[in-house]
Amino acid sequence: MKKTAGFTLLEVLVATLIMGVAVSGLIVGLSNSVRNAGRLASYDRAAQLARSQMTDLLLNPKLPFDGTVEGRFNGLPDAGWRAVVKPYESQLNAGPGSQILQRIALEVWWEPSGGGGRRTLNVAGYRETQIPLPEVQR
Repeated sequence: MKKTAGFTLLEVLVATLIMGVAVSGLIVGLSNSVRNAGRLASYDRAAQLARSQMTDLLLNPKLPFDGTVEGRFNGLPDAGWRAVVKPYESQLNAGPGSQILQRIALEVWWEPSGGGGRRTLNVAGYRETQIPLPEVQR
C-alpha cells in the first residue's frame, strides 16, 4: 500500500470555505468601522461648532433678554444653529437692573454628506445678566 503526502480535495475545500467566511466577516467589520468613523467625525465637527457658538452667545452683550436667535455657520451650507434665551433664576421680586441667571439652550443641526436626515446636538449654558429697563415710549 502506497502512502501519499498532502491534503485531500475535501480538506482543501473545507479550508477554503472557512477562510472565505473569515475574510468576508473581516471585510464587513472593516466597512462598519469606516462608516462609524465618518459618523464620529461629523459629530465631532458639530460639537466643535456648538462649543464655539456657545462661547460667542455667552459673551454677546446684545443677546435678547428673552427670545430666540438663529443662524448658519460661515462656509457650511449644511449646518446651522438656533438658540433659545430665557431668564433662568432670579431673586424674589427682582426688578429692572437686578442681576439674574440667564439660560441659553443651543441646538446645532447638520446634514451628513452621506444622507440619513438632519442630525442635532443640544447644549446649554448659563450667564449672569441684568433684567433690562423698560423701554420709554414716546
